[in-house]
Formats: sequence, C-alpha cells, structure tokens
Amino acid sequence: MAESATSYFLFQTDKVHKLRPIKTPGQRILNTNHNFSLQVKTWLLSLDMSFVVVTDNTDSFDSIKIIQNEKLLLIIKLIDIKNWTFSLQNTANKYQDLSKSRDEIRKSGVSFVTLWEDIWLTENTIVKSRLSALLGISQRIPARMTKARRIDKPMADKFLDQNHLQHTVSAKLKYGLFLPKQYFRVLKPEFQPDLCVSEILVAVATFSHPRIFERGDKPFRSYELIRFANLLNTTVIGGFDKLLTYFEKECKPDDIMTYADLDWSDGASYRRLGFEAVSDKDPMAFWLNTETNERFPQSKITKEQHFITVYNGGSRKFVKEIVTPPLSE
Repeated sequence: MAESATSYFLFQTDKVHKLRPIKTPGQRILNTNHNFSLQVKTWLLSLDMSFVVVTDNTDSFDSIKIIQNEKLLLIIKLIDIKNWTFSLQNTANKYQDLSKSRDEIRKSGVSFVTLWEDIWLTENTIVKSRLSALLGISQRIPARMTKARRIDKPMADKFLDQNHLQHTVSAKLKYGLFLPKQYFRVLKPEFQPDLCVSEILVAVATFSHPRIFERGDKPFRSYELIRFANLLNTTVIGGFDKLLTYFEKECKPDDIMTYADLDWSDGASYRRLGFEAVSDKDPMAFWLNTETNERFPQSKITKEQHFITVYNGGSRKFVKEIVTPPLSE
C-alpha cells in the first residue's frame, strides 16, 4: 500500500473533547473538512482513542490507524462516496485491489474494517457498537451468567433489526441468551434496565431449516447459521459458543455452515469454534441511491437517476463438521 509520507497527522483532545489537529514541520493536514471522515474521528476522540490518519496515494481514501499501548490495534478504511465516484470510477477491479490490501494487513494480526460512508450514515448506532467491540470497550457480559432458550419470530426480528448491520431475514430456528435480574449488577449504570424487568435479551442466533441428503449410508443434516448479534454496545463473552452449543445439543446437526462479512472480519471467531474456511465469494455490486443512501442488489433492479455502483467486501464460507463420538460398548 503506497502512503504519502507527508499525510500523517495526529489528533488529541482537550478537556471538552474538541478537535485539535497537531501539525509538525513538513506535514500536511488532509481532509480535515470532510464530513464523513471528520465524524468518525470526532467519535473516536470522544472515546479517548489515540490514532493516526493516513491517506493512500493509490486511492485517496483515509485509513484510520488506532493504537493502544503503542500497538496497532485496528485499521478503519473510510470509503467516502465522493472519492469513490470520482477517483475510482466505480470499477470492481479497483475494489478488489482494496480487498487484497485488506487481506495482507489481516495476515499480520491487525483487525481491519472497510467502512463505507453510506453504511456509517444509515447504520450509525450499530457501526459504533461493532467498532467498540473490536476496540475492547463495549460492556462485557460473561456467558456463564446467561440462560439460553428458543425465542419466537417477533422477538428475534426486533432484536436483529436493532442490533445486526444486515437486519433480520427469514429463519427457521431462533435462539436467545438472557441475562437474569440477579446478574444486572455486572452492568454499567448506563446499561441498567428498568427494575421491573426480570431479564434482558443480550444475544440472538438464528438458523435455517436442515438440508438433508445422503452421505455414505445415512442421512446427513446440514444447517446454516444465518445471523448472530450481541445487544448494542455489549459483548457476551462466550455467548456465540454457548448459543451454538445449545443449538447443537437440541438439533444434532452433522454440519453447520455460515458466512463471514469480509468488510468486517476474516472469520477468526468462527475458526476458534471449529469452523473451517472453504471458499470466498467476490465482492457483490449494489446500486446506491446517493440521495437516500439506500442500497439495492443490481440483479434485482435497474439503474435509475442518482444511482451509482458500490460493493460489499465479499464473504467467506465456513463449515463446522460435528463429529459424533462412537457409542461405547
């Protein structure tokens, strides 16, 4: 990745968290008046995060490098619509080049997020929640304090619409983790629910119908993990594992498949739970209505005025095979 040697600049906060750029001799302050980039930087400053901003000479996009304890923790690549439209000319090959740079950085052990301006504007609360989790500053809830059980469609839909970037979709099986009232003490004051509430829903996972086919001499049951989300601004430590284990005990799948959104992750959390990567899907093209910031799959709608082509980062398919231990004689 080619980066301008003069494009680095730091921000620090005063007592009221106002933006104060620090310019050292020979440096240029870049894009300080760009609304999208400025909004992200201002939010990070409100969290007392230390960061450096770099503008890549090859694509003109800002990258925010967040540093904790003198270690690079996270890079956020900001894809602003103006630069995308005029600098990249909306070509898939250019975005694939960005994806290659992303993958190289992740191989070094650094988390990397590609953040589009329209996603920041339309899903701002959820974006901030996910970034907070990556930065390790979200409210932590131990999964051992929660209880897992089936939930109904209205409850799952409401939770996912409020807490998942891609919202809810049709699913056969829905599960939730609930934090009982006796453990509300682990929550910070800003997370304390109404005293009349006996529990709060803190995580949801949904699964498909089983696909049943023959493998060897017996039927093979394959399920898809469709959605998983934590409650906004919280991380249930071990929550994904607990819901997955509950589902496996109840439904006894032979395998579970799912997809990682490569804009946000390379799927490391799936690998830790026994999933293996099997294939990647290329970035998918969407129409973006620049007046409303709505995205539409290009395969389902024709181009209209104010539409431009944008992409997601593609996805990675993961599969976990469930090995059933042999019956003891």
